[in-house]
Amino acid sequence: VQLQASGGGLVQAGGSLRLSCVASGRTFSTYAVGWFRQAPGKEREFVAAIRWNGGSIYHADSVKGRFTISRDNAKNTVYLQMNRLKPEDTAVYYCAANTQRSLVSRWLSDYDYWGQGTLVTVSS
Repeated sequence: VQLQASGGGLVQAGGSLRLSCVASGRTFSTYAVGWFRQAPGKEREFVAAIRWNGGSIYHADSVKGRFTISRDNAKNTVYLQMNRLKPEDTAVYYCAANTQRSLVSRWLSDYDYWGQGTLVTVSS
């Protein structure tokens, strides 16, 4: 499975962006998927995750109420809608997939495949 994250860019505080994670391979629809981010000088951290069928989702407290993860398995795509962005949301955002379809996890080690990342910059 190869993952391609896109949709990052420069936005002012309070603005919105939608990230996409497009995957190759027919089995992607059976994988749980997560979004993570890494700010300069910091460790990669969990943002959100979704079960293979969208039946369970999990958002980090820092983004709850502002970000929403969703997926369209017909398009092999997982989205991260980001609203009311803050300067502290500035980071490279990565999507990742794990083959345990129902494991909606916040732990990096649970994920088997990673995309290359897309940069989100939020100006104040």
